[in-house]
Amino acid sequence: MDTTNLAAAFRLQGEGCTKLGSPFHGALLALAAKDLEAGGPTLALMAPWAGLGVRELFAEAVALRLLGGLHDLVLSGDDPDLADAYPQPHRESDPAAAWPLARASMIRWRERLAAFMTHEPQTNEVRRSVCLAPGFLQIANETGLPMRAFELGASAGLNLNWDRYFYRFGEAASWGDPASPVVIDTEWTGPAPAVDARVDVVERAACDRRPGDLADPVQRRRLLAYIWPDQFERLARIRAAIELATNLGVSVEAADAVQWTADRVAPRAGAVTVLYHSVFWQYMPAESQAALAATIQGIGASATSDAPFAWLRMEPPPPSVIGMQVILTLWPGGEEQVLAEVHPHGAQVTWLG
Repeated sequence: MDTTNLAAAFRLQGEGCTKLGSPFHGALLALAAKDLEAGGPTLALMAPWAGLGVRELFAEAVALRLLGGLHDLVLSGDDPDLADAYPQPHRESDPAAAWPLARASMIRWRERLAAFMTHEPQTNEVRRSVCLAPGFLQIANETGLPMRAFELGASAGLNLNWDRYFYRFGEAASWGDPASPVVIDTEWTGPAPAVDARVDVVERAACDRRPGDLADPVQRRRLLAYIWPDQFERLARIRAAIELATNLGVSVEAADAVQWTADRVAPRAGAVTVLYHSVFWQYMPAESQAALAATIQGIGASATSDAPFAWLRMEPPPPSVIGMQVILTLWPGGEEQVLAEVHPHGAQVTWLG
């Protein structure tokens, strides 16, 4: 099996992890790339993706699937030796010491890891709400209407609660519920968002191809597994968001995004209808992307001044798969605005809106 593309994709993802604040995962992937080239156990797990190009492998998040599977083992407690070698608060992480144990786990737990990796990553990164919330504020400010919010690719629905969190937009401003157990800050550049806008969410719903069930401890753990293990603040934030969502009884419908949008999302008089998503588009096949775009355009064409429709998304602008933008299209009119350049996990926001 030719390992050239696989190893290149692992190194590329490892560089990305390091740049995004996870040197532990960056180092693990560099070691995994060497193991691929040597024909080690990493290669056996990568067999389903053999033959893909580097860009396809990166877009499929193949390396992140492996990292998630290993972290899931750690969180489950089923591999205590590996868990002991993973990052812990107030202790320097040592990827060189963790790697032999990770490699051994790929042999011992091969079937379990392979099963975990069949589904694309579902991080449900809560901090992405700090990128989306200013977009919702702009929509509320421009329309002055109550809001109906519909999320695609919502995983377990944690970002469905975007208006129930408290935000600090750097030194520029703050907004949200000061009593919320979920507090989200970011490094903010640019003018303050429209924090004085009145936000009244009168309806909210979400779908996902395979939604996470927060009542299931295995699925809750899967969400945590995709949070990088040396980023303790992110882990604490998602645990708080999971608890809040559980208490609120948040649910996500299992459905195809295209059909669900066609069936559920339509402008309604007296409210602005918002369809939104984050780091979702790239995981759809090209034909699904085209079908969803056509569906959204059709919905937009039916919008009126008293029943406006907004499409808000945080996605990488083609052809990038790393850099992220927050983009808003508002109908009637269908004007598209790039509101922000953002960090994939919400750590920085450059507000343009």
